[in-house]
Amino acid sequence: MKTFRHLAAASLLFILMACELATLPAPQGRSGDQLNFSGRIWTVKGGEQLFGPGPNYFSKDLYAAYTDSNGYLHLNIRKLADGNWHCSEIISNDVVGYGRYVWVVESDMVNIPDNTVLGLFTWDNNTLMTQANSEVDIEFSRWGIAGDPKTLHMSVQPVWFGPFKPERTRGYQMPAAAANSHTTHEFIWTDSLITWKSWLGDKSNEPPMASWEFNLNNPARVKEEGGMISAPIIIPAPGPTTNARINLWLVNNQATGPSTGRNYEIVIRSFQYDPL
Repeated sequence: MKTFRHLAAASLLFILMACELATLPAPQGRSGDQLNFSGRIWTVKGGEQLFGPGPNYFSKDLYAAYTDSNGYLHLNIRKLADGNWHCSEIISNDVVGYGRYVWVVESDMVNIPDNTVLGLFTWDNNTLMTQANSEVDIEFSRWGIAGDPKTLHMSVQPVWFGPFKPERTRGYQMPAAAANSHTTHEFIWTDSLITWKSWLGDKSNEPPMASWEFNLNNPARVKEEGGMISAPIIIPAPGPTTNARINLWLVNNQATGPSTGRNYEIVIRSFQYDPL
């Protein structure tokens, strides 16, 4: 009887997955784990083990990260046949540094599930000790706090690694109209100043819906991770292997999936990087 119930549950999961795949568009822009998006080649992150952030499982499945007929990027959190929830991340193959970064987000980030994060950021695997991983962020999340209205966050790391460093992050409530419009998000990273701006709709000369800046008048902070402590940092510098990254992941809750209990997808129209 127990075996029958297990077989029935497995069959139901297979049927649900098959129905879902039947409704999804054909994935484009992929060749193995390489993805063409906004004129750049990105590597889709994934493997059998748990990865940070989260930690979570990240999938290289064709439906984890792909582009559609408009060239828009789709990232997904999906429950796969192994019974685990799998998140998604793409990593630019080219190196980036100081410059202007612009993302146009198609999806509704006002009503993002409580425990889900969309990250638009820079990262370097090799600069923890000297530049605390060269990370500048735009993130959308409630960080697991149900109903928190502040879903847009602008940060320069380190923030939470070790004691909380509140001066290195800002949260904003986006206007209700952002739920039904694409939004544009930019940061400009230099060695003495980082500025962030977000607009409802396209980037324009109109006042942004959110903005912030971080300069060298702030205190130097260290990052504590994995038993290591970085050098004190105010504005991190890019390293020789710094990449642009986009990810969609779960906060400390990879076993149960998005707080909605359903698969979750976001769509990004474009990404632009202009070096300075």
